[in-house]
Amino acid sequence: MAQHHLQLRPLADRGLSRRRLLGATSAAAATLALTGGGADEALAQLRVDITKGVVEPIPIAVSPFAGDAPVDRERSLAIAEVIAADLERSGLFQVVDRRAYIQSPEELRAGPRFADWRQINAQALVSGTVQSAPGGQLGVEFRLWDVFAGEQMRGLRFDAPDAAWRRVAHKIADQIYERLTGEPGYFDTKIAYVAETGPAGRLTKRIAVMDADGEASRYVTDGSFLALTPRFSPDGSRVAYLGFRQAKPRIWVEDLGSGREGQLGDFAGMTFAPRFAPDGRSLLMTLAQNGNSDLYVWDIATRRATRLTQEAAIDTSPSFSPDGSQIVFNSDRGGRPLLYVMSRGGSGVRRISYGEGRYGSPAWSPRGDLIAFMVIKGGFFHIGVMKPDGSDERLLTRSALDESPTWAPNGRTILFARQSPGAGRRRLFTIDVSGYNEREVATPTDASDPDWSPRLP
Repeated sequence: MAQHHLQLRPLADRGLSRRRLLGATSAAAATLALTGGGADEALAQLRVDITKGVVEPIPIAVSPFAGDAPVDRERSLAIAEVIAADLERSGLFQVVDRRAYIQSPEELRAGPRFADWRQINAQALVSGTVQSAPGGQLGVEFRLWDVFAGEQMRGLRFDAPDAAWRRVAHKIADQIYERLTGEPGYFDTKIAYVAETGPAGRLTKRIAVMDADGEASRYVTDGSFLALTPRFSPDGSRVAYLGFRQAKPRIWVEDLGSGREGQLGDFAGMTFAPRFAPDGRSLLMTLAQNGNSDLYVWDIATRRATRLTQEAAIDTSPSFSPDGSQIVFNSDRGGRPLLYVMSRGGSGVRRISYGEGRYGSPAWSPRGDLIAFMVIKGGFFHIGVMKPDGSDERLLTRSALDESPTWAPNGRTILFARQSPGAGRRRLFTIDVSGYNEREVATPTDASDPDWSPRLP
């Protein structure tokens, strides 16, 4: 899965008035680092406070970008629609209906008439231009405006192949999200999942990868064998998964760019539940032998496995902390499936889940502050979160079958799989870590076992 090269350049702010954002030192540092601007690029006052549980979405207008040629105007509308959909999906922004816009894309080239945008209650405005270039290239400029302060908040230009226009749109949405929230965006990312087709009882399960908005889905495996639990490498270039080839369940790793793949060792028992270390040099896995399952770490360079757990129990579903120093996993050593944390080397095992029910599928947040999990209690499946020491446990969802939580790379949103009651559809959903803004991520087939990639380079 080769990534198109995107060239990024900051745009001048056209000399409009500037006011510094109150209390936004960290956001300022992030902005200057991304745009390459100097200390004179002051920050505006508009900002979304997402530290609280419930957020009133900010009204934002996303104008179609201006373009000279008909093909540019067509592409500009598509780019604006992707940006608007990304921001709306986050739950933090309410995109103002385009039919209410007074100023045209062409008129916006000279700058906004802020009174027109205040009239429709837009607090922020996105405008831009699209221009085709020789050799199938595309130049896209965008500007983010604080409507009430009457100033530019960010301006960037992307030069990229025309085929990468969707990536450009996601990148712009990321920039807007970060500028207005102070946190990194997560729209220019991928989701790996198990695509399920065919009649019940004879399902074909293939590994697929798509954009985070559900578009551009493609298969990684061909359906000739059962494939489960895809997991991205830290740089997003590889996917590890469980493949049942020649009736031998083994972990495989595929390079998404070249299509090259390799088996992760050759063990007497079944290996499953792969998870890359944060540095990408090793993988965690579960090895099942003689009715017992233990955790191992596989060193990619030496191709050697080291055993981490020794209990006469089922230990599985390991996940590294972001710094790689700790591992959370699922074990029934306590008489029922519960969550435990241990050091990277397997020492210092401690139980962290103390609620009722059967716990599983732990996933450590990229921020390190929370662990997501699935728990079955009261006849329902729940997706929940807790702190790494087991405190502050909160259940975010409830349904007939919710499972397989995975984190957006900014640690703000959780993606999970849900099956409708009975033998209903299996679909993917996202929910904010606060427990609000639950939304379906549309997939072309039934879907399960999702994993969210890191931010793409």
